[in-house]
Amino acid sequence: MGYSMLKIDEVEGAGPGGAAKFLRRELGVQAFGVNWFELAPNMEGVEHDEVGTGQEEVNVIVRGSGVYRIDGEEVPFAAPMIFRFDPETTRQPVAGPDGFAMVAIGACRGSYEAHGPF
Repeated sequence: MGYSMLKIDEVEGAGPGGAAKFLRRELGVQAFGVNWFELAPNMEGVEHDEVGTGQEEVNVIVRGSGVYRIDGEEVPFAAPMIFRFDPETTRQPVAGPDGFAMVAIGACRGSYEAHGPF
């Protein structure tokens, strides 16, 4: 089959508070990781880095607001907004009073081969 699709509401939540929905396997993606995160109002996400995996990560904030604790600095965000993180950068999302939702996409550096000027 040439495509796959999911309804986010039909994917089982995992992690603290069921905030994470792991989409890569569900979609059959083989080139990168992709997950959906939905944090309740004022909820703190998991502080982490990707040193162990070597993945560069992009987080697309699609709804809501909050702050990202990035290497000890608090950086406010509000949808729509995009962050990119080096593997060694420590980050922790913290939802604002309305919560937030984001898509996280990750792959190991050097695994993407650019095609054309884009």
